[in-house]
Amino acid sequence: MSGTPQQTYAEIVHGRRSTRGYLDKPVPRELIEEVLTLATRSPSSMNTQPWHLHVITGEPLDRIRKGNTERILAGEPDSREFRRGQPFAGVHRDRQIGVAKQLFGAMGIERDDKDARQDWVLRGFRQFDAPVCVIIAYDRELSESDDTAFDCGAVTTCLVNAAWSRGLGCVINSQGIMQSPVVREHAGIPDDQVIMKAVAMGWPDEEFPANAVVSTRKPLEEAARFVGFAD
Repeated sequence: MSGTPQQTYAEIVHGRRSTRGYLDKPVPRELIEEVLTLATRSPSSMNTQPWHLHVITGEPLDRIRKGNTERILAGEPDSREFRRGQPFAGVHRDRQIGVAKQLFGAMGIERDDKDARQDWVLRGFRQFDAPVCVIIAYDRELSESDDTAFDCGAVTTCLVNAAWSRGLGCVINSQGIMQSPVVREHAGIPDDQVIMKAVAMGWPDEEFPANAVVSTRKPLEEAARFVGFAD
């Protein structure tokens, strides 16, 4: 399912999937370092490189999963540090609902099956039971810079593609950092950094139905305009 170093860049980009089911198999630190070395070649505004990548596995990750889940089930409001903005509406909401329907359909989760739907949500707070989680953070002194969020998005994209090229799957998510005090405590993230996103990482479980879901993309003629070109 996942890629290999022999694939072309185009094959990696077209082949990559968001991975929500993982094998219970550790990922060697050397392989993760190789992936991160590729990812951190990402461009950034004026070479500021504002990102910090906190790579977590084992007992600390288990404590984060437990803390996230317990706080959510207890009704604790989320404490995400990176601003979320307004709920999606219009075409953006339609796309959000569209991929949710794809995932629930693949997993056989019916609309009125509240227990199954809640279990799916809790998987996100457990980082999809992946063996590794990468927390993306940035220097708090750059909080007012829109370039910083752009740069962190760029390095995260490079990260998931680099991981795929080495046979690993990832899913970028916010569930894993919604309870930021839990993450900060058990990952040892300093106060002068803002926690932005999480990336679950591991060996894809090829038998997990949701891993086969291919989200749709709007056509190029809708996404791009060409100005000044000959007809």
